[in-house]
Amino acid sequence: MSTSLQMVYLARHGDTAWTVSGQHTGLTDLPLLPEGEENARRLGERLKGLQFAKVFTSPLQRAKRTCELAGFGSVAATDPDLVEWDYGKYEGLLSAQILKERPDWKLFRDGCPGGESPAQVGERADRVIGRVQGIAGNVLLFSSGHFLRVLGARWVGLEAAGGRYFTLSTASLSIVGYEHNLSEPVVRLWNDNHYVVS
Repeated sequence: MSTSLQMVYLARHGDTAWTVSGQHTGLTDLPLLPEGEENARRLGERLKGLQFAKVFTSPLQRAKRTCELAGFGSVAATDPDLVEWDYGKYEGLLSAQILKERPDWKLFRDGCPGGESPAQVGERADRVIGRVQGIAGNVLLFSSGHFLRVLGARWVGLEAAGGRYFTLSTASLSIVGYEHNLSEPVVRLWNDNHYVVS
């Protein structure tokens, strides 16, 4: 694999109260828990020594704070397209609660009433990818789990619904890039979280 081709690093934010409880956290702007802050610092240690042409973060505080604690707050630009999936009426609910009302519901297939469809999240991911691909050099993105899963799927040419195949832990690091040339997008690393404490 060529190391001169662009790599895009995907950093998921640290734990919040709702990531621990399993509640769907879209646009609700929750802070990091103390352990989420610690893992954001550990993510920073994982990224230490790497150089990035640009750093972007979601405007939500869980991503911005992760970015800051990882050591990139002073150089990061906010990108509203990096916000988490808008869960609409399912915001704050557990999957079990949703499935009681809709037993066949699947986020990556059905989206959320009053929120975003997979295609709409995919459109945001495509805009991010388009901007990132216009940058010379490696890029670091701080965002949330379901959005980054869709971005990973779209990077390799899958539909947004393909995000269901890419699980992500909090404070994890993933990398997308290319194999031999720009016509061969690949996942180079996914869901690395060996450095976090639980």
